[in-house]
Amino acid sequence: MNTNLSYDERQLMALYNESGTRTGLISSLREMRGHLDTEEKELRELTDSAIRKLEAMSEDDYAALDLIPDDGSEEDDAG
Repeated sequence: MNTNLSYDERQLMALYNESGTRTGLISSLREMRGHLDTEEKELRELTDSAIRKLEAMSEDDYAALDLIPDDGSEEDDAG
């Protein structure tokens, strides 16, 4: 399955993937979403989108994801 995850969705998932399981990640994202203020509309929408995509994917698709948070460095490791 092609999950079409955006960069931001992948980063969000990586940050909340403490359990290492698809269902655990969904639970963590739902819990975090419950703490968001109404002003945090973009983050709520991003979280909702990520949850929908996680719910639609199989365990095998989830296992194939590389959910490593980006450290913000755009520098190539070759140097």
